[in-house]
Amino acid sequence: MRTPLGVTIFIAIMLLLDTYVFQAIKAVSHTASPRTKTILYSVYWALTLIAVISFLIFVYTTQDFLGKRVRTYLFAIVIGLFLAKLVAAVFFLIDDIRRGIQWIAGKLFFNNTELEGISDVISRSAFLSWFGLAAGSTLFGSLLLGFGNKYNYKVKRLQLAFDNLPAAFKGVRIAHISDIHSGSFTDKEAVLRGVKKLLNEKPDIILFTGDIVNDRATEMSDYMDVFNQLKAPMGVYSTLGNHDYGDYVKWPYNGISKEQNLENLKKVHADLGWRLLMNEHVVLEKNGEQIALLGIENWSAKARFPKHGRMDLAHPGTEKYPFKILMSHDPSHWDAEVKTGYPDVDLVLSGHTHGMQFGIEIPGFKWSPVQYMYTQWDGLYEDGKQKLYVNPGYGFIGYPGRVGILPEITIIELV
Repeated sequence: MRTPLGVTIFIAIMLLLDTYVFQAIKAVSHTASPRTKTILYSVYWALTLIAVISFLIFVYTTQDFLGKRVRTYLFAIVIGLFLAKLVAAVFFLIDDIRRGIQWIAGKLFFNNTELEGISDVISRSAFLSWFGLAAGSTLFGSLLLGFGNKYNYKVKRLQLAFDNLPAAFKGVRIAHISDIHSGSFTDKEAVLRGVKKLLNEKPDIILFTGDIVNDRATEMSDYMDVFNQLKAPMGVYSTLGNHDYGDYVKWPYNGISKEQNLENLKKVHADLGWRLLMNEHVVLEKNGEQIALLGIENWSAKARFPKHGRMDLAHPGTEKYPFKILMSHDPSHWDAEVKTGYPDVDLVLSGHTHGMQFGIEIPGFKWSPVQYMYTQWDGLYEDGKQKLYVNPGYGFIGYPGRVGILPEITIIELV
């Protein structure tokens, strides 16, 4: 249960933001008829009231009461409205700064008579008001449309060339997925369609780089018969992500401790037929030649995420193999430790960022707010002979949708 103080503070911020945005609405509607104004203002404050009530319902009820689907969308709409108004407020603030500067200049350089003559100059800008409202509305509209993209799996194919790749492994196709977050799913058939799309690629090996659940091992119960269909000639291998440790939920839960939950989650991987790599490596063999596949627990350079990963355990013994692939959930690990301490690791596969489930991805241009937190956040990165690929995720968490950054199945062909 959230603390009453925290809830009160958030609602107060919501109402202050709503009041600020309302000033711009009044400015752009000042020429409207009294009847139109009444309707417009009533609708605006009715939406505000609905948002506050929805937030309170979300905070003080459980998933069992509302149902996962209703609860998820309720949260997304409330937060979407809040973010849309916040974006709009940025433009209003710019306008208010402009007005303030002009007002101060008027006080300093004009007498009272002259100041009366420029009073219209420092009125609120209709252009910035409209632009702010349009920007906020566009954001909210895109978030609503994004609900339909959460199961819109795209297959991204690429070839990666390595000089030291053994000849037997040339042409090997790796299916890389990450961040399933099964606790967020509400459409089993849609999830299954993505699995079939992956299998249609006929990969030689499947690698999953963490966050199979949001918090609890039981979230996979309804999806075991979906993901156990993932099979490949060279096997399916997996690692843990930050959410897999259950750090974001209060324990015990339904009589299960945090430690037991992690053990149950390890069993989930085993029951799926996946080989979970916990700070260790395995040897992959093909036509008499060998490469090393390393998998570590979550290791992040960001202070708020855990450092369970142990390269000092996973790497020893791999020196004799000419080519190495590392599965490490958090891409910040690449810059912080792999590049400097383990230059013989050829390819790192990560996930974690989700591309923030929001951004722009078109040929020649890619942007998401997450790039201001993670240098490597989606796609391929190279430094000398080392390569990192960051998968933007198979699932979703928090916001039940994706805008611009779609869920991805990555097919990597080694050449």
